Amino acid sequence: QVQLVESGGGLVQAGGSLRLACAASGRTFSSSAAGWFRQTPGKEREFVAGITWGGGTTGYADSVKGRFTISRDNAKSTVYLQMNSLKPEDTAVYYCAAGSLLRKLRLGLAEYWGQGTQVTVSS
Repeated sequence: QVQLVESGGGLVQAGGSLRLACAASGRTFSSSAAGWFRQTPGKEREFVAGITWGGGTTGYADSVKGRFTISRDNAKSTVYLQMNSLKPEDTAVYYCAAGSLLRKLRLGLAEYWGQGTQVTVSS
């Protein structure tokens, strides 16, 4: 059992920055990959970024490349999403997720999900 708790969401002006954190507790050994998704009302959940626990390999949605950076601190069992140059279109509920394989996680096939944190970008 793994519990994921997100933090860092909030309201920010366009062009600003936020850093989301996802703290994992419980049995995290099998969760070799972690990532972030986002969802807005009426839209399907969208993959944002992912990272492997072992090798540090990362992947990003095209819409956030160059603006968002995912990172990890295994000692703290925490995954971060640094969001820079935020745009109103980034407004969404952001969810942390964890799973065994990044390629599956990217498809939304996660083993664990956080509760979500709201990110609102004003223009």
